[in-house]
Amino acid sequence: MEKVRLGKTNMMVTRLGFGGIPIQRLSEEDAVTVVRKCLDLRITFIDTANAYTTSEERIGKAIAGRRKGLILATKSGARDREGIERHLNLSLERLGADYIDLYQFHGVSTFKDLETVLDPKGPRAVVEDARKAGRIRHIGITSHTMDVAKEAVKSGQFETLMFPFNFITSEPAEELLPLAKEYDVGFIVMKPLAGGMLDNAAVAFKYLLQFPDVVTIPGIEQTWEIEEIAKIYQGPKQMTEAELAEMQRMRDELGTRFCRRCDYCQPCPQEISISTVMNIQSFVRRMPPGRVFSGGIATAMERAATCTECGDCEEKCPYNLPIREMIAERVKWFEEAREEYRKQTA
Repeated sequence: MEKVRLGKTNMMVTRLGFGGIPIQRLSEEDAVTVVRKCLDLRITFIDTANAYTTSEERIGKAIAGRRKGLILATKSGARDREGIERHLNLSLERLGADYIDLYQFHGVSTFKDLETVLDPKGPRAVVEDARKAGRIRHIGITSHTMDVAKEAVKSGQFETLMFPFNFITSEPAEELLPLAKEYDVGFIVMKPLAGGMLDNAAVAFKYLLQFPDVVTIPGIEQTWEIEEIAKIYQGPKQMTEAELAEMQRMRDELGTRFCRRCDYCQPCPQEISISTVMNIQSFVRRMPPGRVFSGGIATAMERAATCTECGDCEEKCPYNLPIREMIAERVKWFEEAREEYRKQTA
């Protein structure tokens, strides 16, 4: 597995890493199996976060006895000293680690948040003390907002930046990657499949392989997923004419008005699973109709019909999506599609 230098950290990490969100949905045994498959494929960059419920603990169990050579990255969304100290201690315990290679301020997507984490007397002081004590080795930041990410890079206070990047959300190629290179900030790609909206892995990852200095961390839920992606990374990097054409087709189809499933819009006062609702058409394409039009997904769509249009979700969405309008569209679409399915199966 090819390695790259992760900016000023000087750490050499595999270009393909592991994102720890999806393993929350698995049994502990299956989660450990998935992580160990990544280790078997010689992937060395493992990313998770305090907020990912069981993810850190499961990764800790999977890497027990195999810590050597791994680069462990985790995150905290705390914005106060006490909170980040608590998160750091918990992360070390869950991961079963004496130190964390990369500790990241999680979801810094407003200038107010950036100001808070840059304050030398705020949570940053805890992280700096932890670095001096050898409990962490490097400090990074994650964001979903371009202007905030740029300021974070230019501040010189972070060694890495994690940001959404794919051939649909391609703005970083022009604005953010050159800046990160100028400041020698390692660039970590989240959302390489646009939150599951891109279903052609070869096109999605070969696009990212055109950028030699980035590390990509797809969220992995099944062993076959990481095996498929690893083969892409080990194969030819040049995109074929057919792949370029498919990429353009998907760009034209999706545009920019789609949900990345980051769930920053949550919690919803009406307990609506917004990312499920927003991606219902993708579920219908990929899953048996019986599973979509009954059970948990159908229940989620019925709950979406109770939306009060309070707007809380839109205030929190880092992509400024018109969520209320999109929920109404998808509820209408689902009801019509379910009715058609019932007619066909009657």
